[in-house]
Amino acid sequence: MTITPGIFKLGPDNATLSVRTGRRGAAAKAGHDLLIEVGAWEATFELDQDSGRSVIDLTADAGSLRVLDGTGGLQALGDDDKLSINQTIDQDVLKGTAIRFHASGVNVNDRRITVQGELEFAGRQGPIAFELTVDENGRLTGSATLTQTDWGLKPYSALFGTLKVADEVVVEIDANLQAARAATTSSR
Repeated sequence: MTITPGIFKLGPDNATLSVRTGRRGAAAKAGHDLLIEVGAWEATFELDQDSGRSVIDLTADAGSLRVLDGTGGLQALGDDDKLSINQTIDQDVLKGTAIRFHASGVNVNDRRITVQGELEFAGRQGPIAFELTVDENGRLTGSATLTQTDWGLKPYSALFGTLKVADEVVVEIDANLQAARAATTSSR
């Protein structure tokens, strides 16, 4: 599907926004690589024929991050473990800070969208760039890598620092643009 101009509203009803973490340190094999879902978020894609007038805005509730899965580790990640990790992310890592993104540059080329913009994350603002792709069925996917220390975050560690969350985390989006356009059309 070639991307056609229009307004697309994305959120948990028609898309997923998730975070993937890795692990480092001498005791890394004891920990888990996490898949974390952002439960409350919304994004608006206003794609114009003139890329210079295209806009992408996203807001997410830092308190809505929930661990879906943990792979690796010496034992399976249980529900109590997931709740504990959720609490740590909310209270100790993100501390309820705002998560906002506004694109300052959007370039649409056939099925590829190159995006540059400003991210407000963990109490800081800074530039970020990433690419999105749209397949022939209207499925939009993409990811951006964030280095926690660049945003003033100290990666979580345990076991006296021998088990650490990797400094780089990957934020992923997977959306259905046709459903997003239909949602926009029906809400007018």
